[in-house]
Amino acid sequence: MIRLAQYQPEIPQNTGTLLRAVACLGVELDIIEPCGFGLSDARLKRAGMDYVELSQYTRHVSWEAFQENAQAQNRRLVYLTPHSDLSYTDFEFSPHDTLILGRESDGIPENISAQIPYHIIIPMIEGRRSLNVALAGAMVLGEALRQVNNKGV
Repeated sequence: MIRLAQYQPEIPQNTGTLLRAVACLGVELDIIEPCGFGLSDARLKRAGMDYVELSQYTRHVSWEAFQENAQAQNRRLVYLTPHSDLSYTDFEFSPHDTLILGRESDGIPENISAQIPYHIIIPMIEGRRSLNVALAGAMVLGEALRQVNNKGV
């Protein structure tokens, strides 16, 4: 099934919100270290509420460890970025996709971004920089699940 991944998250409230979302939607979250906070952080637990214990997540010690795991599982990597021309609503999602969210401050470094074959964007009004990472992840995850579930997968 589709997975969600956070690359080196910096804000515990965003990770808590995503843990809550994946617990409610039956999706797993990959957390790619280093993380800017501990998973016992009170802000993470406040945002995730009691859903943190119900969520399925995997911590990866590095990008390389995450990538090895994704390859072993035959995952297709899809990066949500403001630097793409392909709208997430025009992208054809697969049950083997892992949707990757970059760091809140600066996304994913170019050398790693270049290793990710698919890049998609959430179209926004010109002049706006970005959406909150947890909100962006939830929007795209919802569309991906809609597409995959409508295919009867």
